[in-house]
Amino acid sequence: MKKLEASLLDILKEDCRIPLEKMAVMTGASLEEVAAAIEDLENRKIILRYSPMINWDRTDRERVEAMIEVRVTPQRDMGFDAIARRIYRFDEVKSVYLMSGSYDLLVLVEARTLKELAAFVASKLSPLETVTGTATSFVLKRYKEEGVIFETDDADHRLVISP
Repeated sequence: MKKLEASLLDILKEDCRIPLEKMAVMTGASLEEVAAAIEDLENRKIILRYSPMINWDRTDRERVEAMIEVRVTPQRDMGFDAIARRIYRFDEVKSVYLMSGSYDLLVLVEARTLKELAAFVASKLSPLETVTGTATSFVLKRYKEEGVIFETDDADHRLVISP
């Protein structure tokens, strides 16, 4: 990977709304070079999407998130890829990771209600023929994600100095 591409990825990871002109100044490249490099990164599917970090707890949107540990029997000649593909196609599934350790896949899911999430596990995920077990943990509160702290103590903790 070229140095310019690596720099642009670092910049976009921090804030994907930075204008091209500012990225050009930050990297020392021309506006045209920055635009071409970003377009190339998009075409090569290195940049897949630009997305904001949202603190859903500060909205009135009802949602339930869970992390599901899934144990599966890998399929011959396909390993875990085939079952991962089946799982990530469900609308409720936000992320799927192949893991080492006591379970095989970690599936992050989201639903509007606890009942909908439970129905997903019971009627869609668990019945898959290669799934041998699941363990669901619900997200109760988010403190930090992708390096972003969600709730900070904005109080002034400086010592008061008086005459």
